[in-house]
Amino acid sequence: MQRGTCDFGVKVQNAAAAGAIGSVIFNEGQEGRTDVVAGTLGGAVTIPAVDTTFALGQTLSNGVLSGPTGTTAHIKTTTRVENLQTSNVIAESAGGNPKHVVMAGAHLDSVADGPGIQDNGSGSATLVELARQISKLDIETPNKVRLAWWGAEEQGLIGSTEYVAGLSKKEAAKIPLYLNFDMIGSPNFARLIYDGDGSAFKIPGPKGSAKIERTFAKHFEREGLESAETAFDGRSDYLAFIDAGIPAGGLFTGAEEIKTPAEQELFGGTAGVAFDPCYHQACDTIDNVSRRALKQMAPAVADAVARYAVSTDSLGSGKKGGKARVAAVSSDYLGEHLRR
Repeated sequence: MQRGTCDFGVKVQNAAAAGAIGSVIFNEGQEGRTDVVAGTLGGAVTIPAVDTTFALGQTLSNGVLSGPTGTTAHIKTTTRVENLQTSNVIAESAGGNPKHVVMAGAHLDSVADGPGIQDNGSGSATLVELARQISKLDIETPNKVRLAWWGAEEQGLIGSTEYVAGLSKKEAAKIPLYLNFDMIGSPNFARLIYDGDGSAFKIPGPKGSAKIERTFAKHFEREGLESAETAFDGRSDYLAFIDAGIPAGGLFTGAEEIKTPAEQELFGGTAGVAFDPCYHQACDTIDNVSRRALKQMAPAVADAVARYAVSTDSLGSGKKGGKARVAAVSSDYLGEHLRR
């Protein structure tokens, strides 16, 4: 099976349901996606599942297509199954209406092969600085602000999924939106906003997500910066929230995908090179983080959180928040603090 379209776990489950006794998933093949896939299944499966390179996968696949005697594959795995404990870190403002909780989150873990300073130290550190500035400036908002640092995202979005699953209907109804910040300091970056209205990728978020997308787009317009959309493709911690019907949005600066010439025109950088050449690798160190990207993305984070902390009425999602003028909390002022 080739990478793409649906999650790795879904692929393996479908293969098992079709009678397979083992599965091989190979990479997609375009530049930057040719090496061995480092996929996660997100849960237990009933058949052995291994990953391989595009080249080997293509050879195996071509053999299968040539007829029943074209390919014979032997899979031997040594597997250790163990239960591990992980934690989310949740912090919220002391004030604000507890019936209207504006949430923002970033995952705190990394893959085993890399230190994860860009993925996702960039998002996690931005939320820490946001919390520090809210405290330092002694900002009080009509809505409560809740910040989340998720555990075990790289193992299948486990921290955020368990959190949302543990919410009662009443608790979930108190959350008018969720904002996600996963990788916002890519070295060959783009300014990407989750496609809340589905206009670019045909995968819209719950009602209200389009307005969140527009909030970020307007910020970049005011700053004279180009932006573009990125898909709600289920690769980060917003997934559990949108599955629960909670409007969502957020920012992303790119991972292993290759920057196109058109994207180079919009954002600068180098076409033909991955947005993050060190994605999920040992070289994802502090030297892999673009300070320029962070200086452009962090104010957008602060602007959106500040605006929705004042009021979420503009979402039109049926989840109403506090009613006050946005001027009551100067998101531009908060943003300026995050520029430094």
